[in-house]
Amino acid sequence: MVVRGVALILFLACGVLSDPQHRPGFCAFYEECGRNPSLGDTLIPPIVPCLNYSAARLISGEHYRRFKEVCPILDQGEGNTYACCSYKQLGSLRNSLTLSKAVLNRCPSCAENFATVHCINTCSPNQSEYVKVTKVMNVTNSLGKTREAVIGYKAYLSNSFAEAAFKSCQNVRIPATGGFAIATMCGRYGAKLCNAQRWYDFQGDSSNGLAPLDIDFNLVKAGDMAGLPEGVFPYDDRALRCNETTPSGGEGCSCQDCQESCPSMPDLPQPPGPFRLMGTDGFLVICIILLCLLVFSFILFIVVSYWTRYQRKKYKTTKKNKAKDQNSNTVTEQIVSPAEVTCADRNSLAAQAFLSAQFRRWGTLMASYPLLVLLTSAVVVAVFAAGLKDIELTTDPVELWSAPDSRARQEKEFHDKHFEPFFRTNQLILTAPDRKGHIYDSLLFGPQNFSGLVAKDLVIELLKLQERIQKIEFWSEDLNRTASLKDVCFAPLNPSNPALTDCATNSVVQYFQNSLDNINAKVNMTELGVTKEVDWRDHLIYCLNSPLSFKDITDLGMSCMADYGAPVFSFLAVGGYDNDDFTNAEAFIMTFSLNNYARTNPKFKVAMQWETEFLKIVQDYQKDPACSFTFAYMAERSLEDEINRTTAEDIPIFMISYAVIFVYIAVALGEYSSWKRVLVDSKFLVGLGGILVVGCSVLASMGFYSWIGIPSSLVILQVVPFLVLAVGADNIFIFVLEYQRDVRKPGEKREEQIGRVLGNVAPSMLLCSLSESVCFFLGALSTMPAVKSFALYAALAVLMDFILQMTAFVALLSLDARRQDKNRCELLCCVTVSTERPNKPNEGVLLPFMRKYYAPVLLNRYSRFIVMLVFIFMFCGSLFLMFNVTVGLDQELAMPQGSYMLDYFKYLYKYFEVGVPVYFVTKRGFDFTTVEGMNAVCSSVGCDQFSLTQKIQYATNHPHLSYMAIPANSWVDDFIDWLNPGSRCCRIYTLGPNAGKFCPASESAFLCGKKCMSTPPDGVLRPTEAEFNRFLPDFLGNRPDLQCPKGGLGAYDTAVVKDENGTIIATRFMAYHTTLTNSQEFTAALQKSRELAHNITEGMKKINGTSPDFEVFPYTVTSVFYEQYLTIVYEGLFNISLCLLPTFVVCCLLLGLDLRSGLLNLITIIMITVDTVGVMTLWSIDYNAVALINLVTVRTRLRSSPGSESSGPGGSAVGLGLKGGVLQIWKSRAHVCLCPSSVWFAGGGNLCGVRVSYDEIVRSQHQTHSCGASQRGDRQHGQRRVCWCRHDQPAGDSGSGVCKSSAHPDLLLPTESGHHALGDGSRTRVPPCAAQLLRSGCQQSRVAAAAAGKSQGEAAGAEEHREAGL
Repeated sequence: MVVRGVALILFLACGVLSDPQHRPGFCAFYEECGRNPSLGDTLIPPIVPCLNYSAARLISGEHYRRFKEVCPILDQGEGNTYACCSYKQLGSLRNSLTLSKAVLNRCPSCAENFATVHCINTCSPNQSEYVKVTKVMNVTNSLGKTREAVIGYKAYLSNSFAEAAFKSCQNVRIPATGGFAIATMCGRYGAKLCNAQRWYDFQGDSSNGLAPLDIDFNLVKAGDMAGLPEGVFPYDDRALRCNETTPSGGEGCSCQDCQESCPSMPDLPQPPGPFRLMGTDGFLVICIILLCLLVFSFILFIVVSYWTRYQRKKYKTTKKNKAKDQNSNTVTEQIVSPAEVTCADRNSLAAQAFLSAQFRRWGTLMASYPLLVLLTSAVVVAVFAAGLKDIELTTDPVELWSAPDSRARQEKEFHDKHFEPFFRTNQLILTAPDRKGHIYDSLLFGPQNFSGLVAKDLVIELLKLQERIQKIEFWSEDLNRTASLKDVCFAPLNPSNPALTDCATNSVVQYFQNSLDNINAKVNMTELGVTKEVDWRDHLIYCLNSPLSFKDITDLGMSCMADYGAPVFSFLAVGGYDNDDFTNAEAFIMTFSLNNYARTNPKFKVAMQWETEFLKIVQDYQKDPACSFTFAYMAERSLEDEINRTTAEDIPIFMISYAVIFVYIAVALGEYSSWKRVLVDSKFLVGLGGILVVGCSVLASMGFYSWIGIPSSLVILQVVPFLVLAVGADNIFIFVLEYQRDVRKPGEKREEQIGRVLGNVAPSMLLCSLSESVCFFLGALSTMPAVKSFALYAALAVLMDFILQMTAFVALLSLDARRQDKNRCELLCCVTVSTERPNKPNEGVLLPFMRKYYAPVLLNRYSRFIVMLVFIFMFCGSLFLMFNVTVGLDQELAMPQGSYMLDYFKYLYKYFEVGVPVYFVTKRGFDFTTVEGMNAVCSSVGCDQFSLTQKIQYATNHPHLSYMAIPANSWVDDFIDWLNPGSRCCRIYTLGPNAGKFCPASESAFLCGKKCMSTPPDGVLRPTEAEFNRFLPDFLGNRPDLQCPKGGLGAYDTAVVKDENGTIIATRFMAYHTTLTNSQEFTAALQKSRELAHNITEGMKKINGTSPDFEVFPYTVTSVFYEQYLTIVYEGLFNISLCLLPTFVVCCLLLGLDLRSGLLNLITIIMITVDTVGVMTLWSIDYNAVALINLVTVRTRLRSSPGSESSGPGGSAVGLGLKGGVLQIWKSRAHVCLCPSSVWFAGGGNLCGVRVSYDEIVRSQHQTHSCGASQRGDRQHGQRRVCWCRHDQPAGDSGSGVCKSSAHPDLLLPTESGHHALGDGSRTRVPPCAAQLLRSGCQQSRVAAAAAGKSQGEAAGAEEHREAGL
């Protein structure tokens, strides 16, 4: 009996009503009964109505006015308006709607539709027709009176109304986050999966902390009345569309909140496709056409040349009177008129002779006083190198790769000056790849996939790791105390005096407020008659889908907000998921944000110290066997640290490289005539001296620039020493080998010989070093700091290397030659050997090989033809590849092998779901206080359709083209919403000591009875200039909370900058890029954002009062690194072209002002440049600043092959033969001229000397037969031979082709088939080229012939030499 009584009481207290009463004009409930006893802690008081089936009440007076304010759609006029809600109910309803209107008011029609549903359910005079009470409960009020309270009912809406109302709110934005308001009002479904039913289900779910009772919304399709209670009809009025005006006069929603309001937009232009011709790659077609043209032109040239040669031969065979000399012999040399000898030829020879003479004197002087020269050189180098004590090594990537006057750098400086720099990021990306996932059957959310990573033990382990990092403490010398995270952390909601819980730390455990108790919390919950346990998984599912929620919908009742007061968006907590399946994520993301202090700020070092400790903890944790994660990590300092580590690790490589070069030089320079003289003839000290000269030149260059304050960089330390080593080793070989191949003349001193040898080679060394330096100095015109500083350091280092080689190295060689002459061993100078040095010069191995094998094969007529075709094909192929070279430098390429940053970049690109933030920054010159100015910026109701934020919104609609993913937040929009009287954000104290001042939403309405602004009739709220300036500081300092989520603290307090007069001089609007994974995407995103910002600027300039120099620009932290790739192609062409100019000039000088040969050399260099870039494409080497440095270096080295006797001015000349008692041969374009042994090359081996008597000169002849037995020095040129007699067997009679004895034992006499050679010193024959070589040192045989003034008849056979291809 007792049991039945208890059951009856429970049934009456909380039962399902079985007697529905539904008819027009009647209420189902009325008045407030008190707090809902079935709910625990809620975000707002859950006041429920009393069950009261009665007729609707006629309202009037204050009751009516409040009714009209809250539910204007039900207003029928005073005295004619009936309602089912009391005055108190209207107050509760208003407070409840205020929370929603705070985010929905920016779209009046949405806010109206939202309010309509709840006004119909609460206040409609026909309430009983639209609702059915399903659950009641006895409630005792504060007066002790018990009444039946409604704690649950069903509401019936037509499906058409519900869908239209939902659609009107579906796209309403929250400017502060860039997300959708609907995402906060749809529970776990978020914006993407939300629909009308789910939206209303959330509104009626009392577990969300906002609904005071359970409302079961039933959406009824049109005509489907089956199953409805008798007398119940779904509310079927017409919902407002988002682009419609409201009955109260509110305008339609803006385009950002309503797609129907958007103007018709033309299709965006698609990015240009690949260049195509005839249906294929256009560049390929062009290169094929060019290849065909070049091959055709080359073949045509060959054919025309041979035809012309044939015609000339035919003409000569038919000519009757052939030229004869005075001995009636046919002349085979072409005689050129003296008028053809140009001033340029004479000037070139004069300059060459002058330089040779000066260097000869200089070399003699340096070799005469070697110790004094070495001491002086050391002192000069020491003075320069002393500047290294003040060296400034630039390691900041921004300083290295972004020019101070570049656009990106200026924009960064403007941003960092007016706003705080973007915070320092310290991040871990954690995975658990070996763990298996599972399916969790949630009571509220159904079956959910959980990856192996999303497990309770791993979440707890993540929490412990986070707490360990947060508790980092260390002694700071700068603060003179123990420092911790709170000293340097980014605390957006409490920046002035942050506690540890104010620090912005984003991770998945923030959904549990970093509380182990919250993670372990569990509770039994009943839903739809099913009771199950809910735990951390249900809470996590909800928070990942609705991170802005202050309370989940489970009975756990926990908030999703982080402990520092801000939301943690899902893409900042987890990664590696598909289609918003967050719990199936493959990675946890943990981020610690620090303030980015200026490098001059003492706290900058504190932040660096904290990051060092952070890296230590993370690295120790990674080594811990108990670690359950596989993860990657980085600190803000990591990039710079790892680049510095690269340099440190490269030092051993540098040392090994220098050692290898040293050994090579020491071994290769040795003569090694016999084993007994190995230690005498070795060049160990010379090689060491050469290395020291290179090192000293680099130190002197670095020291000098340190003196004058130009910073160095790691690029300089890594590249310049090798570059100067290449130049220095080249010159060392030329000088030393020239000396070794030379034979000291009778009576000539050692110092004079060294001076003479230096005079031979130094002009070429000077011009090459000088042109190299000029190229590098021109390279310093680059705007890229790293390239500029590298060019300056390299230019001076090359010059210093040349100067030291002309001084210190000459002195060192003199000392070594003195030692070698005395047969003293190297390193053991007191030890001598008895074996004498041979008089025979040492040619080495390479020179004979090139002379005997390589040159003849290469100059063969068939080889030349094949080589030309191959190189033409290579040029055209490389040209095509060059058009396809990738521009950029991915970050991972700058990292050393094995760096932890490589893993981080891999994880970053794989798991991150959003790109870097981009700020659209406005400069001074725009008036935000005017209505027109606000409308040009905002995106809510009444704003311009092409405002700043609206244009960014349009861009996000095409992320594949614009690289914009999330629209910009807008302090203007949120400021207007904050001022809206429909919310309780902006109120004014009416009582107390603060009367007349701003009153925050957390204060009681009793103290703050006045709104900041009144509701405008058209619903478009805009403050006046005075109101704008008065309330903006309050908005920026207002901390957002549940009562006022629009507060600007944290989101906007640093986004608006004013001057001392209160004028806004800078603002910023933050959006997000799409995920960017390589430098090409970063560069394209920068370019697109600049185009968008320019479009915005032009639009805002049309607003009255806007300054002509007003500008909007985009800023991201990566802009300074990737801006260079927008212009690096053009800058590279400019720099390489600058290098080609001095290259061409120097070549012309070296080649005797021969423009044709200089042009051919220039074309060759261009071809090599194109081929190099083509190979870069084949090898997947990106074109970037590092590649540009190397290309410039290559270009300067291509023409720096200073020659001795093996290179000459004629362009086609090849020096053959030796000096000192051996005949020297100079091959020119058409003949071979011989110098006797007493005649020496002048000017670097390009000329015969002039101090020889006239009748000592002999003439050359091309022999078609082999040299005689008594002849010496068989030399093959093309298909002809040159023979000469030994000094003891002069040439015989005419046509003999043999040699005979002569009174001139020191004279080398060539034989001449069919001609008399000089006999015993007679002056019967003087070859044209040799004579001029004697008299003027002419380089060209044609000039020599003209200067000799020989008759035309002596040159009848000149064509024969050209036909020989010589």
